[in-house]
Amino acid sequence: MTLAPAPKPLPAAAPLAARIDAELAGFVDRQRLRWRDEEMQPLLASLRRFILTGGKRLRPALCYWAWRGLAPPGEHAEDRPAVTAGAALEMFHCFALIHDDIIDASCLRRGRPSLHEQFIATHEHHGWRGTATAFGRNAALLCGDLCAVWADELLAECQAETGRLARARRLFATMRGDAVAGEYLEIAGQAMADFGPQALQRAARVIELKTARYSVILPLQIGAALAGATDAALEALAAFGRPLGEAFQLRDDVLGVFGDPAVSGKSVLDDLRQAKPTALLAETHARADASMRAVLSEHVGNPQLDEAGAALVREVMAASGALAMVEDRIRVAQAQAQRALEMVDLTSEARQRLQAIADFVAIRSV
Repeated sequence: MTLAPAPKPLPAAAPLAARIDAELAGFVDRQRLRWRDEEMQPLLASLRRFILTGGKRLRPALCYWAWRGLAPPGEHAEDRPAVTAGAALEMFHCFALIHDDIIDASCLRRGRPSLHEQFIATHEHHGWRGTATAFGRNAALLCGDLCAVWADELLAECQAETGRLARARRLFATMRGDAVAGEYLEIAGQAMADFGPQALQRAARVIELKTARYSVILPLQIGAALAGATDAALEALAAFGRPLGEAFQLRDDVLGVFGDPAVSGKSVLDDLRQAKPTALLAETHARADASMRAVLSEHVGNPQLDEAGAALVREVMAASGALAMVEDRIRVAQAQAQRALEMVDLTSEARQRLQAIADFVAIRSV
């Protein structure tokens, strides 16, 4: 198997990404000192590699620049609270990715074997008892759980004023709940396999919880809370983050079917094999004629779907106008986010950085 290069951090964000990685590496290395059991070392080493390998570091960047744009100027020299909070967000995202890959039975993550696949290979290499698949799934589940626990520990280390940190921790808890709720609604939609009139409404709700709130709005608000921002500022950031989150998820849906695995590091068959209830698929069903629906019925949800079948589905998505509609929605959401950002009272540097992130989110290929 040829492995794709891991996705790069956001443009012009390399220094911040390096600081986030250093924070994560230092934290994980301290945890490794707590458990000197020989059997634990392979798990901890695998988890360390997963945490530090690739990723766009989107959530830490949103958190940091919201903090930077709203913190009093006298506090800008000491930005450690925003960096630590960003690392906590990334640690929790590792939990979400590990569990997502198990739920979706995904073999690749960031161009490399997903964590449960790595543990499957370890089991097979040693010839251990039991099934390799069960061991891989169970070991990865525990790694994901550990990341969720570590995320809380990391945030608790944030050297911020007590009231600000308490507010940020409440937002962090809300974010975690929204992420789980969004994931459940997505798998429930897959199980129901219902692409009737309610499908678009369900897809929109998943976007709101799993992406807009989890990936954009709450990371922004956590950074703002650590800066001591007002409730009005948090609401203004939400007005920016809501359409940006929609654009982010819609682009993700397109890349999940039309992307290049050599660039994204992710399969373009998984979403279709699982009939993932994305807005793109819901729009396709809503617009398809009888012959198009026959193609969708034959190939979408087929666990043995190959590239030839996926190509037929892509043709239907394009010919029905669904792909064009989703692309239009991305452009509209991007424009809405830009207008909302102009209404947030930020430093010019922070505004420019957040605008660059918004542009990247809408046109990215990873």
